[in-house]
Amino acid sequence: MKEVKRQSPAPDGIGNDVIGVPAGSPIQLDVQLEAVVEGVLATGVAEVQLAGECARCLTAIDDQSEIDIQELFLFPGKEPDDDEASRVEGDLIDLEPVLRDTVVLDLPFIPLCREDCAGLCPVCGANLNAEPDHRHDEAIDPRWASLTGWQAETES
Repeated sequence: MKEVKRQSPAPDGIGNDVIGVPAGSPIQLDVQLEAVVEGVLATGVAEVQLAGECARCLTAIDDQSEIDIQELFLFPGKEPDDDEASRVEGDLIDLEPVLRDTVVLDLPFIPLCREDCAGLCPVCGANLNAEPDHRHDEAIDPRWASLTGWQAETES
């Protein structure tokens, strides 16, 4: 067994358009590599920085996430159960595809700046987190708008 602690820069394209790991941000790896009959078993944790925007109010989100990693890398010549099995190549293993898949699956489907985010006003776009008492007058249906002064005219 061998323990590896390393910090590496994040590659491009981990995440989606709303939230992801910024390219070049540090990824802290703490991985144990164990020799098993079929190959090398890599288990450990990766700490990544997340950046994106809230899906409700569009404010910036900066967060950290701890990702659990576990992958078996097969020795050359070992028959995999599927064609997408990870392989040991020479004396090296490539953790990037495993890390990328695990991070993307762990990302929130709808990222929020906080659980009770109120979002934006659908009428004017004001941030309802900053202005919780934000209100508008009752909207008048445009089909009836020309009749708004009619009652005042008939009473006088």
